[in-house]
Amino acid sequence: MDVRLESSFSLSECHTSRMIYMSHTAHWQFLGLIGGVLAWILIMTTTGINEWRLWHVENVSVISSDVAWVGIWKACFFSHSFSSMETCQSISISDPFIPTEIPVAQVLMVLGMICGLAGNISAAMAMRVAYFSLEDRRDIRLLFLLAGTLYVLTGGLCLVPLVWNMTSVLNNRTIDFPPEFNLPAAPVKQQVGSAIGVGIMASIMMLISGLLFLCYRYAWQTLSSEVPRNNNDPLRGPWTETTLAQQSEAPNGCNQGTDNPAFHSEELS
Repeated sequence: MDVRLESSFSLSECHTSRMIYMSHTAHWQFLGLIGGVLAWILIMTTTGINEWRLWHVENVSVISSDVAWVGIWKACFFSHSFSSMETCQSISISDPFIPTEIPVAQVLMVLGMICGLAGNISAAMAMRVAYFSLEDRRDIRLLFLLAGTLYVLTGGLCLVPLVWNMTSVLNNRTIDFPPEFNLPAAPVKQQVGSAIGVGIMASIMMLISGLLFLCYRYAWQTLSSEVPRNNNDPLRGPWTETTLAQQSEAPNGCNQGTDNPAFHSEELS
């Protein structure tokens, strides 16, 4: 009985060493998860703030700061002519005067936030399997593939409207605002707002995070070497072939897969 316990402890040590080795294979992907979460927060910030376009105007009688902030949801400026210091007018996706890139940005940025959230959830589940799952890794390929694809999709969805709006600003394209906006159709000059810069940086971070998850080699190799679990073997118990070290990779003292001579000597005596 003591020999059997000693063999069980030996297998446990082999299992622990294999688990540590596998946890060291996904450090870059863990960094990708952190980058994906930060990028998602920056994408939400980009979607919400108004500094997509900075319009410089000549008439300061209404726009006291001579600068208006045009976002994808509203246009704002500071004025002493109204009761409130900051005056804002909402921009709807159905407004006929807005250029095409603004409603496209409204739709794609919201879709990007949703895909980014789903990507973060998938990436967290994938990292949990890579770091902590000891028995069932059948879904690891699907989780890493899903997380990487969602990250790349998020980066693409957000990068398209950001680059499109930046191009419109650099080309000094006009917007025919209605009279209640108190904004001229053509500003003196335009500048790219900080929201576009932050959004482009966040989109690139998303793309990098997605590539890190898609390039995780273990997720593509693990299923080819899986062996079904033998629940009737009292020595292996709940362990699987994917969590135990192979004979050629096992550390000293780990003879998983071979007979223990102690059993034979005990039986012969």
